[in-house]
Amino acid sequence: MTQKIAVLPGDGIGLEVTAAAVKVLERLRADFGLKIELESAPVGGTAYTAHGHPLPESTLKLAKQADAVLLGAVGGPQYDELPRELRPEKALLGLRAELKLFANLRPAILYPQLASASSLKPELVAGLDILIVRELTGDIYFGEPRGVRTLANGERQGFNTMLYAEHEIERVARVAFDAARKRSKKLCSVEKANVLETSGLWREVVVRVAKDYADVELSHMYVDNAAMQLVRAPKQFDVIVTGNIFGDILSDEAAMLTGSIGMLPSASLDAANKGMYEPIHGSAPDIAGKGVANPLATILSVAMMLRYTLNAAVLADKIEKAVATVLDQGLRTGDIYTPGTKKVGTVEMGNAVVAALVK
Repeated sequence: MTQKIAVLPGDGIGLEVTAAAVKVLERLRADFGLKIELESAPVGGTAYTAHGHPLPESTLKLAKQADAVLLGAVGGPQYDELPRELRPEKALLGLRAELKLFANLRPAILYPQLASASSLKPELVAGLDILIVRELTGDIYFGEPRGVRTLANGERQGFNTMLYAEHEIERVARVAFDAARKRSKKLCSVEKANVLETSGLWREVVVRVAKDYADVELSHMYVDNAAMQLVRAPKQFDVIVTGNIFGDILSDEAAMLTGSIGMLPSASLDAANKGMYEPIHGSAPDIAGKGVANPLATILSVAMMLRYTLNAAVLADKIEKAVATVLDQGLRTGDIYTPGTKKVGTVEMGNAVVAALVK
């Protein structure tokens, strides 16, 4: 059966890194029997420019009809003055909500070849392999009421609402426990239960779910301590489960442990494992169009797509081995370059991965 992939390049370097990932998919289709159909659509700022909205109905319809979505990145300074509801980032939040993508899986793996590119000492990060499971459709990003109001004294006040329902916590906790069960059977739940009622409920529900996973060791950590521990002793973690805003921050921090945010893929899944796959980096307008962006996070996101949604784990392994091969060859984009390696651009790096795919 042919499976449909919606390709949403977005803005900035999203167009460049997505093009590299599409070449990988096309190679798998042509030479490895992957039965897929690719269809592209605008999203984010490019969609606003063309259609007056960052998430046009046609793009949303395609995303809903597709078996999986490959997203590049959205955003750019030229859109900062738009009304909030028309900014590119609203497309990302809209896709997550409309597709019911509640579980965000963000692996932070340090390839041995990049140990010297990490912001930490090699001995602290060698062998690093963390999975952050971030709840994606609740929390302060979606909570109501929200807005800006004028107080009686004439001063303006911004407000947002952090909230979680029990079922939202339970379903993402089960995703995290299931993932931990397949790895080292260690799960750390991160929240701020000493201050926030929302986090207190979070911990209560996670503890309750843990009774169904007696083989998984559960620990708890406040988010400020977790942020410190990630740079003090990151290898103490295996799987982390946390809420939307904490996960957003911690996963970007974890990215730098691996050498570059340009190396980290992500999967956002619904209850049936339909997913949207994207690099965790942004649109990087400062380097957009220069051909220097790192496409490996997007290519590795394709590997996650094959593993979680398209049921093609063998091909996912091939992509990951191909990425390791090009790193062994000493090829590096600027973000992971170190003296003694060969600096290449987006197209050359992507083509090298395609060439490294072997039967």
